Amino acid sequence: MATPGCGERLSGENEKSTDNRGKKLTDLPAELIEHILCFPVLSHIDICSVTCCCRRLQDLCESSAKIWSQQYKLRWPRLQKLYRPNESYDWQKEYKTRHMVCLQIQRTVVSISRRFFTEVPCVGQVLGDSFTEIESLGAPEHFCEDELLSILNSDRRKSLTLKYYAKKILYFLRQQKILRNLKAFLERPQEEQSALEGAVLVDQYCNPLADVTLESISTQLNDITDKVKKYLRVKNASHPSLRTGQGDCLVLGDFELQRQVICALNAVLYEQLQYKGNECDYYNPLNSYIHQVLLRRTGIPISLSVLYMTLAKKLGVLLEPVNFPNHFLLRWCQRPSSNGDIYDYVYIDAFGKGKQLTAKECEYLIRQQVTADYYSSISTTELLLRMVGNLLNIGKRGEGNEKSYQLLRDSLDLYLTIDPDNVQYLLLQARLYFHLGIWPEKVLDILQHIQALDPSQHGAVGYLVQHTLEHIQHKRHPIEPEVKKRSAPEHSQVQYSVGLVMKHKRSGYNCVIYGWDPKCTMSQEWITTMRVHQLSNGANQPFYNVLVQDGTCRYAAQENLEPHSTPLEIAHPEVGRYFTEFTDTHYIANEELQTRYPEDTTETQRTVQELYHSHTPNSGNPAEPCTDHHSHNNAMAP
Repeated sequence: MATPGCGERLSGENEKSTDNRGKKLTDLPAELIEHILCFPVLSHIDICSVTCCCRRLQDLCESSAKIWSQQYKLRWPRLQKLYRPNESYDWQKEYKTRHMVCLQIQRTVVSISRRFFTEVPCVGQVLGDSFTEIESLGAPEHFCEDELLSILNSDRRKSLTLKYYAKKILYFLRQQKILRNLKAFLERPQEEQSALEGAVLVDQYCNPLADVTLESISTQLNDITDKVKKYLRVKNASHPSLRTGQGDCLVLGDFELQRQVICALNAVLYEQLQYKGNECDYYNPLNSYIHQVLLRRTGIPISLSVLYMTLAKKLGVLLEPVNFPNHFLLRWCQRPSSNGDIYDYVYIDAFGKGKQLTAKECEYLIRQQVTADYYSSISTTELLLRMVGNLLNIGKRGEGNEKSYQLLRDSLDLYLTIDPDNVQYLLLQARLYFHLGIWPEKVLDILQHIQALDPSQHGAVGYLVQHTLEHIQHKRHPIEPEVKKRSAPEHSQVQYSVGLVMKHKRSGYNCVIYGWDPKCTMSQEWITTMRVHQLSNGANQPFYNVLVQDGTCRYAAQENLEPHSTPLEIAHPEVGRYFTEFTDTHYIANEELQTRYPEDTTETQRTVQELYHSHTPNSGNPAEPCTDHHSHNNAMAP
């Protein structure tokens, strides 16, 4: 029998090899294809490309929850906590929705940048109803927030303008959510309104970008409670408060047992943990924010009273808030059945390390006599009004800068959410927005509400309505911004350009230029106040708008500025309004700023090359000033 030759065997092997090479992805089992398409190296673009190959792959990708679930988890890991593990979702639909939100929000943020850019920072600027564009997208709230966070968490030195407006939008959206939560809180029965929860909502609204939650605050208070129990166990191992869990609330009826709790609480809070009233910096708004009180272990009477009262309740002692003038207090009933007599109570000063006072000693504390009404307990709503009122007064006392205006706006929003018909504060809110020249449509709504509540305010309302309508009309016909070209003869003395990082020779502060004038354009009053006449060239020299490292905006004379020898980032909140990137040596102006200074980009690059990248002997020393003039003005001068 003839045996097959080698050639035949080779031919058979080649046929087998050819068959293997002919295998396609679609020939594999669906489970294996699905497993392959879940590899982390594949992006959503790769998956979409696969679906275009044939009907089988398209059907498989569209019907597979596993493939799109994997894509979703890879791209948006922060959102996983919002999905229940055992529930089924249409992951392809979720992915598409989230992706569309990404594109829509980025377009909206870019458009806001173009519409709200101003060359001079608008103190207290509110973009107002423009944020409704985000809300009108109809996208899930958590999708919008996650996309804004993605923008903010991108490369620290790039996309600065995008981040600037993304931060403002996120600030607004979170505040709207907190206001909804506050309204729901106020609608509950009084016995279900916790002073701590209300204080946390106030804290969250004023600090919407901080990670402040009721759960995290409660956890910290539980830790303090455990310390008090540990101290109490040494004094009385059989104390009933030691048998309660974190969620229990045992009200102690025995006065001696209550006294032991108060003593233990004072020992832990003021001796061990060193909490104290902030007498040195009383009007710092941080004293009113619960998370900051816990972090810094200091506060004002009302914030410390909220903590003290909450801790006492966890340990079985009921204390009541007392809206005492100029100094918030707590009262502790000394009799089983009190008829409300002010002498039936001991008054606790949480600001004064838990000191216990009689009714008469309370008057000594504030150095004035008061009526019995002031010794009454108040509701949680009244407590929040006083807390917000404190913040409002701090905002009024402010220096007219961005922070004080922001605090004033936030505290007015909170106060009017709690007490929406308060004509005094409605009028203050309308005047504030009118003064800042912002959100005129909102001003008209407020004025209409005031007129309905109190027709006697017609004079003040009428004046504001007239001028607000003029403002709206002006917005419809905006003035074209001035374009400043360096090549113009009147600008020949301008030495520096926008984006350069500078140092003030006299005051020593670091800053970045975001605008300039060929001569000082400030009023004669400002020129006199700032002693500009003491400068070598007085007001008849270029002046520069600069963002300073300390967060202020200043107007500096050319002879007082010099390029920084080692340029550094300027941590100013308005940097993103004008610049899109920091490049180690200078800032790159965004599209809006370049429109106003079209020739500065080239000049900045030339200056940077000459100062920091040139190695020729005559390239100049950036540490030396570009002018021989010396200023004789003080630190606050231009």
